[in-house]
Amino acid sequence: MEIRVPQIPEEKEIELDPRNTAVIIVDMQNDFVKKGGKLYVPNAEKTIGPINDLIKKSRNSSVTVIYTQDWHMKDDPEFKIWGEHALAGSWGAEIVDELKPEKDDFVIKKYRYDAFFETPLDYILRVKNIKNIVISGTVANICVLHTAGSASLRWYNVIMIKDGISALDDFDYYSTLRQVDFLYKGKITTSSGIKFNNS
Repeated sequence: MEIRVPQIPEEKEIELDPRNTAVIIVDMQNDFVKKGGKLYVPNAEKTIGPINDLIKKSRNSSVTVIYTQDWHMKDDPEFKIWGEHALAGSWGAEIVDELKPEKDDFVIKKYRYDAFFETPLDYILRVKNIKNIVISGTVANICVLHTAGSASLRWYNVIMIKDGISALDDFDYYSTLRQVDFLYKGKITTSSGIKFNNS
């Protein structure tokens, strides 16, 4: 069966105020990104470069940078769905070396797909007066999309970085972009398309 991908609008450039913008990097951890990881996503390593560029640009403009980290206990109920992965304290749960957080970044440990669920993420964003959320990471149609959707339902403006997300297959990748555009009225661009207005 062939499915036609609807046209998904893309912004060539989006200018954002660094004072009310946060960049969220979702679950770029060894178990998802590195070969040998327990839930390896084949295209995830290709997104490291664009995500790194986005992070550097963000830090240079004093943008709030937030990492999410899938973090599971032994016998987590989610293992019935996906098998054991991102076990708390394991190599697989660590953020990849190429994208290591720095001291002023936030790291949100989460137990479910949605980075807002039972975490302090929304509190941090409110304290920082954040309005715009730029999202990248993996897995696109699972933790990335659930986090984007939850942000949108809280009336944050969502911007998805298309060269900074990865999925287990093309269908999941394009359905994520479609949902962000169609359902959540978010914007789609590339890492190079993000510009920060420092005036």
